[in-house]
Amino acid sequence: MDLDQLTMTQAAADLCAGKITSKALTSAVLARAKASPNLNAFITLDETGATKAAEAFDARRKKGACPPLGGVPVVIKDNIEVAGLPSSAGTPALKTFVPKKDAPVAAKLRAAGAIIIGKTNMHELAFGISGYNAAFKTGSEPGVRSAYDTSKIAGGSSSGTAAAIGARIVTAGLGTDTGGSVRIPCALNGCASLRPTVGRYPQAGIAPISHTRDTAGPMAATMADVAALDRVIAGGGAIAPANLKQVRIGVAKTMQANLDDDTDAAFKGAIDKLKAQGVSVVDVEMPELAELNGKVSFPVAIFEANDDMVAYLKRTGTGLTIEALSKEIASPDVKGTYDGLVIPRKLPGPDNTVVDAKPAYDAAMKTGRPALQALYRATFAKNRLDAIAFPTTPKVAITANPDSSSLPNFLLFIQNTDPGSNAGIPGIQIPVSLGASSKLPVGLELDGPAGSDRRLLAIGVAMEKVFGRLPPPAR
Repeated sequence: MDLDQLTMTQAAADLCAGKITSKALTSAVLARAKASPNLNAFITLDETGATKAAEAFDARRKKGACPPLGGVPVVIKDNIEVAGLPSSAGTPALKTFVPKKDAPVAAKLRAAGAIIIGKTNMHELAFGISGYNAAFKTGSEPGVRSAYDTSKIAGGSSSGTAAAIGARIVTAGLGTDTGGSVRIPCALNGCASLRPTVGRYPQAGIAPISHTRDTAGPMAATMADVAALDRVIAGGGAIAPANLKQVRIGVAKTMQANLDDDTDAAFKGAIDKLKAQGVSVVDVEMPELAELNGKVSFPVAIFEANDDMVAYLKRTGTGLTIEALSKEIASPDVKGTYDGLVIPRKLPGPDNTVVDAKPAYDAAMKTGRPALQALYRATFAKNRLDAIAFPTTPKVAITANPDSSSLPNFLLFIQNTDPGSNAGIPGIQIPVSLGASSKLPVGLELDGPAGSDRRLLAIGVAMEKVFGRLPPPAR
């Protein structure tokens, strides 16, 4: 059993054929998870529950039962509820909250036969891109760490899921994405992911930021695995690879700003490879993208975070108020956002002032977001595009320390992932190579028109064959 090369799809096939038992695979996965404490990838590891579930699958398989993910070990981000396991959302005030039932997205994976081995660490309350969360750690130093270099960040906010997949502990898992949170960590850890069109997946049972922007998202070893996970959650038939000679993608200069040398070279190299396979690549102009996105991004996330979290806390039955939750926040960046903006419903104003968030939120919903969506629709239609391609993150993983959660780093790393999130459109992250000098993963993102999730996945599956899978991290 070579965990370094295993994919979710291959594991499911081997388990169904009886080549391996779920108990043996789950045991190997748990051993690898316990051997990697310095990643800080897990908040809860459910050894007993996972072993019992694996044994139950093996017994059913002998009677001929083979569901799509039968016996495959997976992980779930700790803001997605899993029955019987703590669901902390990475924050101390919720560490004793144990839900009685699975969130619908987790229930879909379980119904498909997946073995949930544990809950993964994350940027506290999903409010950040570094995963530098001092509240939960299994290693000597805080913060979820890159699978390829534990001195670097894993990205966020779905940090632990990406680190566990990148480190070849598991082949698949779930994260959530508000402004880049399944794509950024997969870019930095060499895994594949989908941020689906908003509304494609049910959002119940997930600690929220913004009902307008939030969505769960599948993360996995390969794009083919991501497509299989999407099928389990959203239904539909198997997805065949697209014919790349019939694919047309746009490249916008505005999304190639602030790149480090490794990312710049890897992105250009990836585009050249795609052109060589017959993909049509056209330059597109979206000069107003950043300005339009700015009118939507913070106003929506910050304003909705208050009511949405209040409603969530009420539903959990923990008896917590949003003020009590905030009192225990461990990460200075998240604490500052909650106390300074979310709870008082304020937004940053000029000269270090704050202003009332409601007018900006109303404008964002009434005119800003529709204008952003219209820009995307017009760009796709006018240029006859299947997708817009760009580097998922402008840089490879940066050093993990308290400063990695700074506002400038946050704004830099969401630079390319945030606009599509605010428009509610789907995006896939594909690993393309290791940086020439850093030897750290670089990712390429494709954003497509609203509702084009399956077409995007088909394109991703085909492109993955061109790029190949990244080599595993050195052990």
